[in-house]
Amino acid sequence: MKIVLKNLSKIFPAMGKKNKDVVVAVDNLDIEIPDGKLVGLLGPSGCGKSTTLYMISGLQKPTMGQVFFGDDDVTMLEPEHRGVGLVFQNYALYPHLTVKQNIMFPLQNLKGAEKLSKEEMLRRAQEAADLVQIGDLMERKPSALSGGQQQRVAIARALAKAPRVLLLDEPLSNLDARLRLQTREEIKRIQRETGVTTVFVTHDQEEAMSISDVIVVMKNGVMQQVGEPQKVYDDPGNLFVAQFLGTPPINVFNGKISGGDLYIGDEKIMEVHAEGADRPVTVGIRPEGFIPSEEGVLSGKLRTVEVMGRDCSVVFTNESSQKPSVRAIVDSDIGARFDSTGLVRFNLKRNKVFLFEAETGERIRF
Repeated sequence: MKIVLKNLSKIFPAMGKKNKDVVVAVDNLDIEIPDGKLVGLLGPSGCGKSTTLYMISGLQKPTMGQVFFGDDDVTMLEPEHRGVGLVFQNYALYPHLTVKQNIMFPLQNLKGAEKLSKEEMLRRAQEAADLVQIGDLMERKPSALSGGQQQRVAIARALAKAPRVLLLDEPLSNLDARLRLQTREEIKRIQRETGVTTVFVTHDQEEAMSISDVIVVMKNGVMQQVGEPQKVYDDPGNLFVAQFLGTPPINVFNGKISGGDLYIGDEKIMEVHAEGADRPVTVGIRPEGFIPSEEGVLSGKLRTVEVMGRDCSVVFTNESSQKPSVRAIVDSDIGARFDSTGLVRFNLKRNKVFLFEAETGERIRF
């Protein structure tokens, strides 16, 4: 089921006499989510991603704009008539019911032509449980399950309804790191097997990039960029996107364009062919974009070398860096050659260097 969000906005009114400012949670959002894809809504807390999810589900009504499922305008349609399955961050399981009863609960509330026989409800519940690999836990109650198992119950309950759209609101945030990795792999597998259009909300960029077909990066209710995860990482549209995606994060420097050359501090980094006059710019360099070289164009004072198995981080300082330290990722055998202190020099991979307008953060192509 294709989802189209057209000029979608959500404005919350002022709260009380002291706070007279309205809150624009989502601002004029235009997105087309392809049929059968897993799309990640990604951004920091308060960027509007969960509000967007709730408008898709029908739990919140937009202030302006429309929501389409396929060719159907569902903007004012009640949640129970939209054919959505919604999984919350806190699982929202009934503690007094068994796994089987929790999964069957939404099926028991179907009425009219949609009403199911008990046998059909049991069949659907078992199929959904088997799909998320908890088919042998049907008689347990939530208190007897691990966090990962409880999350699977919540997903099974959503899938049992055979939804047209599956909506996941930060479903992994309550799990530990190892379980989070395992569960996100399961979510990807389940989405592939069912083929249901899925919208996944998260603030964790690694999560979003690892399982999403498409990511939508948001800030302050405004869509910043949309595209395949690797393409967005390799070609960020602005400084916010470049800084939000990547672990470790991108290194940011104060630089300038002068006479067709890029400078960081007094060091000439590379030739650039950017439109416009000579001006100060912001320079972003991915950690994997550094090449150690005794004749390197960029220098710094070494702080430490952190060995991480296959790779290592060379941490150094540079007066033009916007952060206290700069982090370069290199092969561990190369990193081992660095002295514990002293000057380090690097050449740079051109495709890992990005330029942005110093005032606006907009991307400068060169």
